[in-house]
Amino acid sequence: MDPLTALREYTIRNHLDKISRVGDNFHFGNEYTFPATIETAYRSKHVKSTHYTLETLHHFITNQHLKHSEYVQNASANRIPPVTLPDRKALQDYLTGKISSSDSIDFTMIVIPTAAEADAGDKIDQTADEDDLITNPIKWIKTMERPLKDREQILCCKNRDFYSFLTAATRRDEERQRQDALQRKDNLVAKSRIERGGEELGLGLDGGQKAKLHLKGSKIGEGVPIILVPSAFSTLITIYNVKEFLEDGVFIPTDVKVNQMKGVKPDCVTVQKKFSRDRVVTAYEVRDKPSTLKSEDWDRLVAVFVLGKEWQFKDWPYKDHVEIFNKVLGFYLRFEDDSVESAKHVKQWNVKIISISKNKRHQDRAAALEVWDRLEEFMRSRSR
Repeated sequence: MDPLTALREYTIRNHLDKISRVGDNFHFGNEYTFPATIETAYRSKHVKSTHYTLETLHHFITNQHLKHSEYVQNASANRIPPVTLPDRKALQDYLTGKISSSDSIDFTMIVIPTAAEADAGDKIDQTADEDDLITNPIKWIKTMERPLKDREQILCCKNRDFYSFLTAATRRDEERQRQDALQRKDNLVAKSRIERGGEELGLGLDGGQKAKLHLKGSKIGEGVPIILVPSAFSTLITIYNVKEFLEDGVFIPTDVKVNQMKGVKPDCVTVQKKFSRDRVVTAYEVRDKPSTLKSEDWDRLVAVFVLGKEWQFKDWPYKDHVEIFNKVLGFYLRFEDDSVESAKHVKQWNVKIISISKNKRHQDRAAALEVWDRLEEFMRSRSR
């Protein structure tokens, strides 16, 4: 550390009171010791080729509040060379940190203190060649450097609480792990609820009576009713946003959900009716790939959200949409201000058209309840 930089740091940190003069040396706390008459890197513009000494700069900065005439008289009384008036403003701005550099600073002409002059605060590499240090001021500065803080001390800053960042990051990781665990257990929970009997599913059955839709087999989710949604992004309800709409009564656009899920598309989603007035919880599987359904899976199909296009039902095991909507409940979700042409084909089918607002999200709950009411009524009719 050179004396000019040390004095500037102590001035900026308001630690000038920690600089003391003992004999012919200035002690910067317990960190550095420099000879009082050592020339600094700050060159006078008024007196050519003259570098201000440390005692001159220290006396100036500690008396910067004085008028220049009073300051000069004080310096003369203490037999300390004063700072000239043309240099005063720029030097004061540099030492107090208002400016970060000055063309008056010249490290190439400063006098390097000898090892005898350097105290414990300035440890010069004794093996360094003095001629090399004189011609290479950067190398000289590096030999004078000593670490002031380590990586742990850097974290101990005023008005900075890194613990809050740590706890926030930990909380996000825990929430992500919890969501992943819930997703993996969705099918297990659904199967467990189905196997407890038809009453829990709201099918109107006695507690000891088994649900009629519970099929043979031991695979996870077997026996759970299935709802199909379109795989096309042009429809309002998809595999991405169906859970929020049916469970929470909130419509979230598919593109928003895709960004939130970082493009990870689930193969199957389990939805449950959470906002019913009673304690009955109904579980359903939602899928968007009819081609993956097996023959026994088609027996579990209870509802479909339609796209409004005939090709949606290609390769279905039914001869036409009349047979489809006699066996399966159909829904068509649209924005209330969409054109009538968008639902032209749907109006010819046995499908319930449900309208939602583009902006009034508080109305989504009523639309979701309408889906659940029709679905539960349909399920009761199938259980008879």
